[in-house]
Amino acid sequence: MAKKLQPRKGTTQKKIMLLLLGGLVIGLSSSPNTFFKVIRSLKKEFEEIDNSTLNRAIRSLYKSRLVETRGNRDGTLTLVLSGEGKRRALTFNLEEMEIKKPKQWDGKWRMVMFDVPERLKKVRESLRYHLKTMGFYEFQKSVFVHPFPCDEEIEYIMEFYNARRHVRFVLAQEIDNELELQKHFDLVE
Repeated sequence: MAKKLQPRKGTTQKKIMLLLLGGLVIGLSSSPNTFFKVIRSLKKEFEEIDNSTLNRAIRSLYKSRLVETRGNRDGTLTLVLSGEGKRRALTFNLEEMEIKKPKQWDGKWRMVMFDVPERLKKVRESLRYHLKTMGFYEFQKSVFVHPFPCDEEIEYIMEFYNARRHVRFVLAQEIDNELELQKHFDLVE
């Protein structure tokens, strides 16, 4: 049976889905600290999206059935994630993102290299943090290595932080200290 390809969602659409999911977190939160922390981050993300981009992204999400509208008593409409939208938004959750280990290693190394300017220091620190939490090996200060397929995860991180021009993704056949890396990732028997 052929695998059905899902359309790729743009950065703005992913942010909208995460922001809507953040609204769900607010609704479920009983902690005032969590409530205000989520509100601050949601406000910041919405401010970074211009109105025309926002409108196009919402229309696209609506057409793809990832969001739906709910009517309110006062005649206004509320935009909410559909069931599929919630599932997809959770797959884009940076804090929970992980690289799945395949049954068999393909013998290739995935290298992520970045050169982020000092003025974007927080982006650089965020990239480093996410790569480490996803299990990458820090080969050098701005070069990270992983043995398993992770191009979609890296693509999402680059888009989320708008760092595509500063990040390079390399698929390598061999690395000179391969044995050390194989031991690190428990690939040696």
